[in-house]
Amino acid sequence: MKRRLVLLGAPGSGKGTQAEMITRQFGIPVTSPILRRERDLGTPLGLKTAETLQRGDLVSDDIIIELIEDWLRLHGSHGFVFDGFPRTLPQAQSLSSILARLRTALDLAIWLEVSEETVRERISGRLQCRSCGFVTSANAAKFSERAVCPYCDGHLERRSDDDVTVLQKRLAEYNTKTQPLADFYRKMSILHRIDGNRDREVVFADVSGLIEDKR
Repeated sequence: MKRRLVLLGAPGSGKGTQAEMITRQFGIPVTSPILRRERDLGTPLGLKTAETLQRGDLVSDDIIIELIEDWLRLHGSHGFVFDGFPRTLPQAQSLSSILARLRTALDLAIWLEVSEETVRERISGRLQCRSCGFVTSANAAKFSERAVCPYCDGHLERRSDDDVTVLQKRLAEYNTKTQPLADFYRKMSILHRIDGNRDREVVFADVSGLIEDKR
């Protein structure tokens, strides 16, 4: 079974949803709460990164890489799912260097391909739990009358970086800085593209097949 993964794709492509489903199904730890944990703890780093993300900017590579390496040294032996990281070529190169030092390597780079129409539709109805970070859709999950997380009873709310103006900036960043990673991982022979426009369960069936190496 493949246990060292990165999930890539545009904002709203379903990376967070698939990462959560992978963790629940296969028990592979997901790294996405790292920045959120720093924010919730109220650390200077957490507050700084929260402001950066709210503007739609990317957190500096130095900060991200430091947090990622610390996390991998503590938890990486059980595998990992990177949700939306790396986002730039330098980040991808740094991750490869870290993994080389830890004498391990990526198994899969899964790219969730979605249309801009799908992105806008999902972002407009996206809700996130203030407590645990669970992400869902107001329409699909019918949380409009009871905006409470089904896992921890936390309050579900719109993310501050789901504003239309911020989304435009994030999509521009994705097109210029993240798209080049396709070639990087293709050359490593670990890139797999999946149609992310479909229902989450259908997408997860394809993701699961790659993790279980059913080819």
